[in-house]
Amino acid sequence: MPYDNTSTIVTRASRVAELAARHSAEAEAARRLSAQVVHAVRDAGFARHFVPRAHGGTAGGFTELTSAVFLVGEGCTSAAWAASLSAYAGRYAAFLPERGQREIWADGPDALLAAALMPAGTAQRVPGGWLLSGEWKYISGVHFADWALACAAVPDEPSADPDGRPAVRYFAVPAADFTIKDSWYSVGMCGTGSDTLVLADVFVPEHRTLARSDVHVGRANGSDARCHLVPMHAVNSLPFAAPLVGAVRGAMRSWVERTGSRVDRRGRAVAELPSTQVSLARSAAEADAAELLVRRTAAVADGTETPPEGEAAVRGARDLALAVELLVSAVDRVFRTSGTSGQSSTDPVQRFWRDVNSAASHVALSFETTGAAYGAWALSART
Repeated sequence: MPYDNTSTIVTRASRVAELAARHSAEAEAARRLSAQVVHAVRDAGFARHFVPRAHGGTAGGFTELTSAVFLVGEGCTSAAWAASLSAYAGRYAAFLPERGQREIWADGPDALLAAALMPAGTAQRVPGGWLLSGEWKYISGVHFADWALACAAVPDEPSADPDGRPAVRYFAVPAADFTIKDSWYSVGMCGTGSDTLVLADVFVPEHRTLARSDVHVGRANGSDARCHLVPMHAVNSLPFAAPLVGAVRGAMRSWVERTGSRVDRRGRAVAELPSTQVSLARSAAEADAAELLVRRTAAVADGTETPPEGEAAVRGARDLALAVELLVSAVDRVFRTSGTSGQSSTDPVQRFWRDVNSAASHVALSFETTGAAYGAWALSART
């Protein structure tokens, strides 16, 4: 499918992909991205993509960012994951009070942020702010983050949660105030550097914290850009699904390049076998279908497409989870048809295969959960 090539971030994404692909082995060995790739991600405009214009950012669109993430993913899934999550973390920061935003972007809109999206640790209210302590696991990009957004429950605050769960807040903490525990030893997505964020009685002033409920309903401070007003259900797990589309594209491209020179035990060209051709066609079709689902979710977030009334809150999450299932199927087939040579640790296909299967286990991408929510709505809507 053609990409939108009119955007600066999309234009620069191809260069990030090329650089990240060259450094992919280094990233796997170090379990984090190289400094060169991190700089390329920043220079391409990912960090500033959702930053409010008042602070020099782009306040850009979801479709545009998704296209750029697809392209980076074709070179390195970990780099695409980092680019995607750093952009969306900047979007969260746009919900801070104005004073907090000024501190985050005091040196410009390209500050890199890492976000802990699941509540952990403890937050204790003190005069002027909060004391924050604890550990937050699986924080992608934490090693090169200028700031971290730590998420914690605040039981003493009123909560509108229908299930009675406590209110949750995000707390913006500069890199000087946190430490990192070496804990990321994953079979896939090795280069994301998703180690553990550690805070020990860190004081966070009131102006550097925000209610998670504000993000969920789309209630940003001081910005009327679409990306800051869209409710969370429209965004869903876009940050996690988009890198995998590129990864499967990268796997298929590498597979095609190598398959062209392969012969089977009878000396026949593997590329000329109908079974090989059908396998590629099926994987390519699954990847196309997944991309369409991801792009449709991005279009809804941008407001260029509107789901049927009542369906908006449940369709996007369902679509993204199904898209990831299709991508797993596609990359599994490509890997299976790679033959013994495809098992080599130097073959890009096996890296993409590990990455896609690893990332697909993310809790936000579970079709069992998102499908159940959609099914419950659909059945209740018809009774």
